[in-house]
Amino acid sequence: MPGTDAFKTEGVVVEALPNNTYRVELANGHRLLGYVAGKAKALSAGLRPGARVKLELSPYDLSQGRILVDRQ
Repeated sequence: MPGTDAFKTEGVVVEALPNNTYRVELANGHRLLGYVAGKAKALSAGLRPGARVKLELSPYDLSQGRILVDRQ
């Protein structure tokens, strides 16, 4: 997903799944699989159902997206 093809959106975590993956629901009702990649895995320990997250989606596959974690 590197480059300018990816776009960002927001959603709400619905369900926490194994291996740092989450079921996320977008504002339009679409549900997708969100994952945390790289060094952000250490910062994502606090993600629980109901948490608002920002996602980066590829225009080629809208069924999954990378969860962007803000550094605090």
